[in-house]
Amino acid sequence: MKATTEIQATMEEGKPAGVGGISRRAFIGSTAAAAAALAVGAGFDIAHPQDAFADESSPVEKRYTYCDMCNHVPKCGIVAHVKEEKVVRIEPRGKYPAGPICAKGVASLQELYDPNRLLTPKVRTNPKGTGKPQWKDITWEEAYATIAEKFNAAKEKYGPDSVLFFCGDPKEPRGAMQRVATLFGSTSYGTESSVCAAASWMCAQMVFGQNSMGQDPNDKTASALIWTLNPAWSQPYRFSQFMAQKERGCKFVVVDPRVTPTVTGLADIHLQLRPGSDGALLAGWMNQMIELDLVDKDFVENWTIGFDELKAYVKEYTPEKVEEITWVPAEKLVAAVKLIGENHPMTLVTSSKGGCHQTNVGNFQRGVFMLPALYGDLDVSGGLMLGPGLPFDYTASTAAFQLEPMYVEQNYAARRLDRDDFPVWAKYYKMIQTAKLPEYVAEGKIRAGLLLGINSMMWPNTPLYQKAIKDMEFTAAIDYYIRDWTHDYVDMVLPAAMCYERTAPLAVFGRKLFMRTPVVKPLGEAREDWQIILEVGTALGYGEECFHGNVEAALDELLRTADLGVTVADLKAQPEGIEIPGGVTGDRKYAEGKLRKDGQPGFNTQSGKVELSSEVLKGFGFEGIPRFEEPVQNPKSPEAKEYPLVLSTGSRVPYYTHSKLRDVPWLNQFMPDPVVRMNPKDVASRGLSNGQEVKVYNQQGEIRMFLEETNMVMPGVVDIFHGWHQADVNLLTTRDFDPITGFPPFTCGLCEVAKA
Repeated sequence: MKATTEIQATMEEGKPAGVGGISRRAFIGSTAAAAAALAVGAGFDIAHPQDAFADESSPVEKRYTYCDMCNHVPKCGIVAHVKEEKVVRIEPRGKYPAGPICAKGVASLQELYDPNRLLTPKVRTNPKGTGKPQWKDITWEEAYATIAEKFNAAKEKYGPDSVLFFCGDPKEPRGAMQRVATLFGSTSYGTESSVCAAASWMCAQMVFGQNSMGQDPNDKTASALIWTLNPAWSQPYRFSQFMAQKERGCKFVVVDPRVTPTVTGLADIHLQLRPGSDGALLAGWMNQMIELDLVDKDFVENWTIGFDELKAYVKEYTPEKVEEITWVPAEKLVAAVKLIGENHPMTLVTSSKGGCHQTNVGNFQRGVFMLPALYGDLDVSGGLMLGPGLPFDYTASTAAFQLEPMYVEQNYAARRLDRDDFPVWAKYYKMIQTAKLPEYVAEGKIRAGLLLGINSMMWPNTPLYQKAIKDMEFTAAIDYYIRDWTHDYVDMVLPAAMCYERTAPLAVFGRKLFMRTPVVKPLGEAREDWQIILEVGTALGYGEECFHGNVEAALDELLRTADLGVTVADLKAQPEGIEIPGGVTGDRKYAEGKLRKDGQPGFNTQSGKVELSSEVLKGFGFEGIPRFEEPVQNPKSPEAKEYPLVLSTGSRVPYYTHSKLRDVPWLNQFMPDPVVRMNPKDVASRGLSNGQEVKVYNQQGEIRMFLEETNMVMPGVVDIFHGWHQADVNLLTTRDFDPITGFPPFTCGLCEVAKA
């Protein structure tokens, strides 16, 4: 029997054998928008186990799914060519909102058939803290029985809040996880958003009462302000749309400490600021809007509160003062404010990176969301639109499915572990802020955990979180692989199915829904996340409420709670998706009472208006206006004498997502080793050379990386991509949390670089 030539495989001692049959240039080309039609096909030598082969003469069946290699979004559509229940080729999905397939999507096949995947449930046989784990295979029944025994014992002895239910990457099963946590009675439900996008959402809520990361420019947009986002690398599907608007004539101002491909491709004006100084740049921006008479006085007078207070504060932030603080030339700031102010409507695009990861984010990011309101371009076509959409959160779940009524009725909020540490966060989210997980474990408040896609390197000062995981009495992780830097500290690891093997969740694009169905059965004994979580819930005693692990039944209940008149059967019968009729449309919906839940004119804020000075923050004892404060560590702090370089981490590259995909040979070839980027001036002044191994260090510790000399980074700053277990940059990050959001200062620390 001849194996298909569409996927060839080699094996060597059970490890990936590397990449052949595809050139570096050709593969890089597959990430470009122009290669949207590229399909994975003949001639690709990739590392697969023997059971990835299919007979060449077997018939091909096309099946439809979406990719999750980019951390849950954007769910780019995939047509999977299947032979003998093996995926042998993929191509972009037509009549589907998200695409094309980027490098990570192309490489998803190599991850699917990676011989190092975790494919059986495993339990540790030697005690934690006694060396490397020794694992043995167990059955799913044994795994669930153990979890139920341990969790129920912790609940009886310490209370339900002592069990942590955590969702990391992927975000897809959050609805199921929160449902099980609520049924169990635990308020200790957490997610990786406590160091990711949630700071932006929360700040938007405080300003105009709705989660937001901004609004992409469209054919009615005259100008766009992009604040620290590089979609050319992190979101190529999105960048191509931005480029189309650029060609149409939309003006772009990009704020970013780096000269990224987004800057070179889009920016009419680039404001290259010192990391951590965003709040000062923002205050200077508002100062110039007022000085140049670019504020929409009618909107401010009728639909905002706190303008006079804000005006008095920003008066001192002249362009010259801002230049001193941020390193942005005064004339460039003025030019940027004018460019946006003279091209209406403007829109805003923000990110979960950059400004979010600093100790001033709870103030700075609020100020960013105020700009469209001050320009008068909030909730107008081409500007930053608002409005209720379908009743799903961004993980395609509903509050009712997550049992919000039970959470409220039983007053879970009063027991939250984070209510005193981060009270503003606790007001806006039912997920706890996990920043102080080490303290909660050390104090005996958290004793056990179900940890899906958890990564100990996602927090600052990684060893503290590794110790917290180890010190819990029992933890069960769910993952694709056993990762030493996290799973060395757990008691059990359960194998998760990948995107080609999953059903949940739904894909939601505006008012259109798509159903995902598995294109192949899970390899080995892997199960999809939703199924695992619901089966854990069943084992805990909530079989009926958890649908006895039936994922499609759970999705039917989710759709029922959304009250859209659509079922799973309907979606399965319509692979091209179903458009839900209705919706609230039009400009300035706030004036007609179409935004507020009570039907009154205004916004869903405490005052009913856009809050330039936050009533919520004042209620918790904070100042209401978005006041700038320097990072705890900054170029003028005492540490800067010994560690003079600003340490900015967390930037994206086109071929990895956070710490994922480092062992996929197709992707690893482009950045096989951890890299620190430095400006040529800083390289020369330290007697270093491009490509050499260097040490990056500060008072927290030291890591070793390879130096990349580049003008992409400004003098005085180093840029490090995170997630390398062999060079974990969060060993160098302090735990100086923003008091409003609880976010750490990933982008504004200090360090020094020297020869290794």
